[in-house]
Amino acid sequence: MPELIPYDARDGYIWLDGELVPWREARLHVLSHGLHYASCVFEGERAYGGRVFKLDEHSQRLLDSARMLGFEIPYSLEEINAATCEVVRANGLSDCYVRPVAWRGSEQMGVSAHGTTIHLAIAAWEWGAYYRDLKLTRAIFRRPAPDTAPVHAKAAGLYMICTLSKHAAEAKGFEDALMLDYRGYVAETTGANIFLVLEGALHTPIPDCFLNGITRQTVIALARRRGIPVVERHIRPEELRQAQEVFVTGTAAEITPVRAIDDLRYQVGPITAALMDDFHALTRGQAEAA
Repeated sequence: MPELIPYDARDGYIWLDGELVPWREARLHVLSHGLHYASCVFEGERAYGGRVFKLDEHSQRLLDSARMLGFEIPYSLEEINAATCEVVRANGLSDCYVRPVAWRGSEQMGVSAHGTTIHLAIAAWEWGAYYRDLKLTRAIFRRPAPDTAPVHAKAAGLYMICTLSKHAAEAKGFEDALMLDYRGYVAETTGANIFLVLEGALHTPIPDCFLNGITRQTVIALARRRGIPVVERHIRPEELRQAQEVFVTGTAAEITPVRAIDDLRYQVGPITAALMDDFHALTRGQAEAA
């Protein structure tokens, strides 16, 4: 296994509040409100051939997530896009992962934080496959109801139960956890949307209490282009036993086949393989057109 380099000990550049700064000098104060009270939103993006896939959609979701948490990022979509591209170029990257993050600063401490400065940083680095051998077990937490949290924001605080659930899954020898929603329906993994193939049709949970992922939307469009029926509905956990194929989608995960969910085993079937090929062609086609 390659040696892990801590993220605060790398070289390169990070875009921070309007300018590129050396990677190791991109800092925030320990009393930043975003660190203590999770007033923080972020994005996950991938670049292929130096171009960020679905950049407009990601930058818009970042802005929308901030508004759901009650603050405005002081940059326009166009400015965020330009900064993102600048970071990728400055670090000399081609295929890479991009992480924009916005948070409330350190002017106030306490639950109320109307007087805080809003900060924005964007980093980029090489990051290969997010999953290696994807086997899932049931998560120890459920996705919350829409009236209990801003569930459609990509908000840092919502990932606390994901970290705990993933750690618990890893302790049992699995790579990730399958989360149910507050009603007991299948929701997603800790960081990716999920799809089931049932009798030639693609079934996926309705994203009414979790993110309607940008890769998720892309895969649905690719499936429909192929004439594969797509059904968005509530899925009961017992239906996992009936699935012929299972895969997950996300910016980090791209399209990753699920090998197992607890004692259930799955193969990489023809629909999963075809959609993986289509997604690769789409992202690589973007790169080749650059």
